[in-house]
Amino acid sequence: MRKPAFAVTAAAGILASGAALADFPERTIENIFPWTQGAAMAASQIVAKAMGDELGESITIVSTPGAGGTKSFITAMGRPADGYTIIDGWVAPLVLQPVLGNADWTHADFKPLHAAHSVPFSVGLSADNTRWSTFEEVMAYCAEHPGELRYSTDARENLPHMVTARVLQAYNCVAQNIPYGTDGDAVKDLKAGVLDFAYVNPRAYLQEPEAFNMVLALTDSEEAAKTYGGAPNLTDLDIDIGISGLAPMGWTWWLVHPDTPDEETEILRNAMGAAMAREDVREQLRNIGFNPLSYGPDQYDAVVGPVREQLESMRNAIAWEEEQMKAQ
Repeated sequence: MRKPAFAVTAAAGILASGAALADFPERTIENIFPWTQGAAMAASQIVAKAMGDELGESITIVSTPGAGGTKSFITAMGRPADGYTIIDGWVAPLVLQPVLGNADWTHADFKPLHAAHSVPFSVGLSADNTRWSTFEEVMAYCAEHPGELRYSTDARENLPHMVTARVLQAYNCVAQNIPYGTDGDAVKDLKAGVLDFAYVNPRAYLQEPEAFNMVLALTDSEEAAKTYGGAPNLTDLDIDIGISGLAPMGWTWWLVHPDTPDEETEILRNAMGAAMAREDVREQLRNIGFNPLSYGPDQYDAVVGPVREQLESMRNAIAWEEEQMKAQ
């Protein structure tokens, strides 16, 4: 297997780590987080606080945005492999950026601690809409009127766009994806009737649930679908979309450098597992629209491995959408 770019730092990390410390941890641990401040960072802070309680030392979230999240990975992998640096392994830098050719690692190049949380995507209509009441009705109309409907996933070619495009492709629905530069503007235009349907994030829904008719939660998890008031999910559709598990959602799995000693890794795994099992932690995550995950390190390959192939099919769906729109 070709070594990723950060492999050149491994030797320095091993030397700096030294022998496993019997009383690890002795100082603050840093979680290298790939985005700016926002709901995702708040969710990681909830987990970090609980995990720090279990360890008896604090965990600080360090925002390190840039390059689609890959800057945080490169930064973390340049640190000593001593257990004092955790990688907040969001799907975009961990799996999506390698799919796009922007990173040369795979999920297997890291040691997993524990899954943290996911963010289910969704398709919503304005509550004032009277044309359709279900997702299938929207898709039937779209298939009969290619190119007429307008929708948005905020930015183009982001993960919500990839997932939505794959669902539309399965229904032969050709619709115009309208990009927005500012988060929230798409929801404003949805409510104003400028858009026919749109991706509604958990924050927007929880702030104003009465403003939307949530016709589809883009997940096969009933637990995750509860984020949107129990909206129909992928298992309720009359066709198989071909995406499942974590693939259609945003999510993070906390990781460490592969050369982190087993003793430190096990201590971190046990602490995070205990934190994620706490009902108060899970409830805090649900309250801000995040779905707590229960996958342990032994499930990492089975759960994360299939995501890459499914992301490839979703990326191809965007190309299909663009080709179909040009033909209209």
